[in-house]
Amino acid sequence: MTRLLFERALSPTVPVVGEDSEYPVNRIFCVGRNYADHAREMGFEVDREAPFYFLKHAQALVQSGTTVPYPPGTANLHHEMEFVIALGAPLFRADKDRVMDAVFGYATGLDMTRRDLQQKARDKGRPWDFGKDFENSAVLSPITRAAAFGEVAGQRIWLQMDGTVRQDAKLSDLIWTVPDLLADLSHYYHLQPGDVIYTGTPAGVGPVEPGSRLRGGVDGLAEVELTVGAAE
Repeated sequence: MTRLLFERALSPTVPVVGEDSEYPVNRIFCVGRNYADHAREMGFEVDREAPFYFLKHAQALVQSGTTVPYPPGTANLHHEMEFVIALGAPLFRADKDRVMDAVFGYATGLDMTRRDLQQKARDKGRPWDFGKDFENSAVLSPITRAAAFGEVAGQRIWLQMDGTVRQDAKLSDLIWTVPDLLADLSHYYHLQPGDVIYTGTPAGVGPVEPGSRLRGGVDGLAEVELTVGAAE
């Protein structure tokens, strides 16, 4: 009988609002530049040809309310507040008119970004992995079931740092909607229950420091909170 050489990493989980259950996270997809004002603040024109994505590994996920160390290798860590889709059924090569049946629920999230590393990679035409995919970089609130949240429309999305509002927009500002994103992604991946999609961040991203306290929300969802600790 074969044996594992070391302990297998378990899938991270997040609570489901109002239930004694946990949602296991499989993959983390993230959408780039999905708000026009954010694209402009990053120095880009809005691209409406097709959405684009990057991924974070599941072990990058931490639950809301956590204190995490300031990450290594960066001097410019940024907050990015996001509306997050959580899938509860498979999707593959799906049309927009049937993708919503696969949505389990929604949450609020933080896509923490080593901006200096991302910009360095971008300037050299290299992948963003070092800037985006690192430990504790995907913060996720408890998940609210889709039926309890209702239709994705003009709900407010916002983020405060140390009590001051830094990001403030509406979900109706999304360039690519939830059905747009799910239909598009399903033509490139066999999407599965446990896959989550961070749908992009509004304008107002900026640096955090050791000791910064972040709190963000979307109307109708549990808030997401994070405290940034000292560097290790």
